[in-house]
Amino acid sequence: MKKGLPLFFGKTESETTMRFDTHHTGNTKIAEIHSDGLIIGNIEDALNVLGDAYYQGYDGIILYERNITPDFFDLKTRIAGEILQKFSNYRMRLVIIGDFSKYKSQSLTNFISESNKGKQVNFVASLSEALGRLRY
Repeated sequence: MKKGLPLFFGKTESETTMRFDTHHTGNTKIAEIHSDGLIIGNIEDALNVLGDAYYQGYDGIILYERNITPDFFDLKTRIAGEILQKFSNYRMRLVIIGDFSKYKSQSLTNFISESNKGKQVNFVASLSEALGRLRY
């Protein structure tokens, strides 16, 4: 794993600062993104993350639930659908790490379950699970 690589995605340094940790599993280059604050607050933020990772040659992205707006997990807002469609269009695989049991929405539970049947977008509880899902 390679550490470092601070990225600002067009934001000023006083705003959210992110760090990419690079993982290699098989032939897959994966970006694990860390931040003390919100990384994805809206669709534009997601496009910035996606574009930066794509430009740097990453095949997959690992994000943490705590760094994504809570609106993402409220399917009525449609933010999740719009963001995940962008990842699908660019063929960038995404794994979100977190504890999703706190969300009581049956539609979100079903969405997570269906997503986890595929390989494009997955929701898991740990980094080791995330890396396993992104392995080709």
